[in-house]
Amino acid sequence: MHTIFKAGIAALTMIALHTPPVYGDSHNPTEKNDSDIESHSASAIAAPREFVTEHSGTFNGAKLRYRARAGETYLRDEEGKPSAAIFSFDYVAISDGKDRPVTFVWNGGPGSASLWLHMGTFGPKRVVVPSGAGHAGAPPFPLVASSETILDVTDLVFIDPVGTGYSRALGEHDGKEFWGLKEDAESISAFIRRWLSDNQRWNSPKFLLGESYGTTRAALVADILENEHSVALNGIVFISQALDYAGSTPYVADNLISHITYVPTMAATAYYHQRVDARGASLEEWVQQARDFAVDELLPALFKGNTLDADTRARVRDELARLTGLSPEYVEQANLRVRGTRFAKELLRDEGKIVGSLDARYLGDPVDDLTARADFDAASNAISGAYTAALMSYMQSDLAVVWERPYLSPADPRLSDEWNWNPKGRDAAWEPHWVNTSHNLVSAMEANPGLRVLVASGYYDLVTPFFDAEYTLNRYGITPDRVDYKYYGGGHMMYVNEEARLSLLSDVRAFLKAQLR
Repeated sequence: MHTIFKAGIAALTMIALHTPPVYGDSHNPTEKNDSDIESHSASAIAAPREFVTEHSGTFNGAKLRYRARAGETYLRDEEGKPSAAIFSFDYVAISDGKDRPVTFVWNGGPGSASLWLHMGTFGPKRVVVPSGAGHAGAPPFPLVASSETILDVTDLVFIDPVGTGYSRALGEHDGKEFWGLKEDAESISAFIRRWLSDNQRWNSPKFLLGESYGTTRAALVADILENEHSVALNGIVFISQALDYAGSTPYVADNLISHITYVPTMAATAYYHQRVDARGASLEEWVQQARDFAVDELLPALFKGNTLDADTRARVRDELARLTGLSPEYVEQANLRVRGTRFAKELLRDEGKIVGSLDARYLGDPVDDLTARADFDAASNAISGAYTAALMSYMQSDLAVVWERPYLSPADPRLSDEWNWNPKGRDAAWEPHWVNTSHNLVSAMEANPGLRVLVASGYYDLVTPFFDAEYTLNRYGITPDRVDYKYYGGGHMMYVNEEARLSLLSDVRAFLKAQLR
């Protein structure tokens, strides 16, 4: 789903081809071309397929007529032949001028289609799941108007990368040509440039919004757009930031950084499940105690290794236990290095429960209580079925998408194994290191002094911890006034919590408006 795999580069020079849209209304949708297109199809490739409908709605109190286009955009290789079809869901205001802002939205993985952000909060309709971390149950799942979304201030384009959703490689091209750190970013930047041309929107304010690996992608795409193609951006929204993977890889034993970045999230989780004596502190105050301890005491202690004196070790051990709700004995056995993946299983082990990784508010009941780490993610299990069913139903009922092609969510099963994490190219020599696109973000921000970033994080995210976002973006020379941090009472997809969803939308809307001023 949103698993944070780790990535690398290569890249064709790609130019997108897209047939200008033909429009219909929601009762008489226009569909282009009935031919299906798959990888390694015949040399005669049919025109891009699209489904266009018109709608109206009220968003943040503003009435809006908008056109929805669900369809393909073709990328082309150096010989001008179609190399891939990227499918997107475009929501564009009707008769609102060519300078209206447009926000390009994607999820992560790599290998995730855009359905989470699309159906969770930013699309014009959304699926309703229990806000209090309960299981969504069985269908039917409520599908309601998302009247709080940001369509009042920006058009929205939800992008499914190659190998996800309906997006596929074409002709003689193979999916792995697009499955890599740089390859993926090149294809998405090519799509954006083609979309701007097809829709005559080059002078529109432009925003990127990514979640999880989608933030890794967003930093790279911003660098490519700003420095290789002179496409100026107005802002970037990072949801559940993952730029430098050192701080979000807790399952590597000798990764010192993740033992620090995960402490505040573990403390927040223990606070939520009432496994600590917070002594009257608020969640924010408790989390700040964990931040201070992690940097001022735990980091120096871990750095000293076996030269740490016994008294200091005991003090650090006991404080780590106090903040995280774990026993001093467990922390001692862990050698002061509590892995986030093991914490999910250990915190409530005495109750026979595990906490979710994507959202630690969720609880699971494993069959085997003795394993060191959870065998499944309780949060993913609780909501995945609802999101998938909602998107498929919404496509058929509202967007008039009728297509025999499978919608890949999860992605093409080859994608994970064939993903190229080498930043120098699939066949180049490379000494492996942590994936880190922070430098790409810095490069984009150097090229564009007006570019600012909003970072949205969930307190209970055990996949991309919020303290890692702070650690990452605070150390690259980016001035504090160019980065806004916002925190929510949820996890990786904080918007499943209704209060967090409303706050997230309000914060993103305010960020966009501020950048437009």
